[in-house]
Amino acid sequence: MRRRPTPPLPQRNGLDPARLRLPAEGEWATVRDHLVERLPRVAPERIDMMLREDRIVGLDGPIRGDTPYRPDSYVWFHRDLPVEVPVPFDIGIVHRDDDLLVVDKPHFLATIPRGQHVMETALVKLRHDLGLPELVPAHRLDRVTAGLVMFVVRPELRGKYQTMFRDRLVHKEYEAIARHDPGLELPCVVRSHIVKERGVITATEVPDVAPNSETLVELAERRGEVGRYRLQPRTGRTHQLRLHMSGLGVPILGDDFYPVLTEKPLDDFTRPLQLLAKVLAFTDPVTGEPRRFESRLELSAWNRPGEWAAG
Repeated sequence: MRRRPTPPLPQRNGLDPARLRLPAEGEWATVRDHLVERLPRVAPERIDMMLREDRIVGLDGPIRGDTPYRPDSYVWFHRDLPVEVPVPFDIGIVHRDDDLLVVDKPHFLATIPRGQHVMETALVKLRHDLGLPELVPAHRLDRVTAGLVMFVVRPELRGKYQTMFRDRLVHKEYEAIARHDPGLELPCVVRSHIVKERGVITATEVPDVAPNSETLVELAERRGEVGRYRLQPRTGRTHQLRLHMSGLGVPILGDDFYPVLTEKPLDDFTRPLQLLAKVLAFTDPVTGEPRRFESRLELSAWNRPGEWAAG
């Protein structure tokens, strides 16, 4: 495989520059012509300004307005940042060594830059705050889910740890708060076929199709009409735990997606989804030693139900 070239632009506030590979075929006379067509959401005047300010560069230096188009070459630039509402919760450090960083990600904070969330993401904040510019995630956690996320400090080890997650060699336990149903027989194993279409915000379960997801659901504790559940996913489909709990008739408290999609403003930090990535355990692929990390966070609907209900 061809190795990606090193970006000629440095990080900005912990954020890598965007990289575009110019197509092998095309009739554009200049790089500028291609960028205007390639980036329809960016006004041509804005592209021209970035070119004048030497903010778009190739391996040989800044791209000019008349730089000829060269197939299979690369250009880099820093995107204009969206206006973001600061997430008013801290990231907790659970473990740090020369190879790994394990943190407690709060609710409402995305793991990596995507869409409207760029600076207000765990990766960018940790790179900047801890002075770790080469930090990379070993896996991801939904923005609205709190709990353990593991990052790799040395990029040359990224493949080993990401492969471990891909091959399901990591034991994961989640904690969820939901309504208690005395008629629900637990523990139980939920299996279904989950489909997530690109551009559609929610996932769906397709009946009468071979399962591609599996979750062990247990009731850990009950307080009146509310239960604290232990969830052990054996696969990692998008929104798997939320779909499976909803399918059992006990949707997770604070779930704005399932069973009914409810739009929630990005600056509304009330009633977070009561789902916590509680445990990560595995045999370290580098050292061969057993590792186990446990979140220090608590779910407010269980420990402070009045505060959670009041928002």
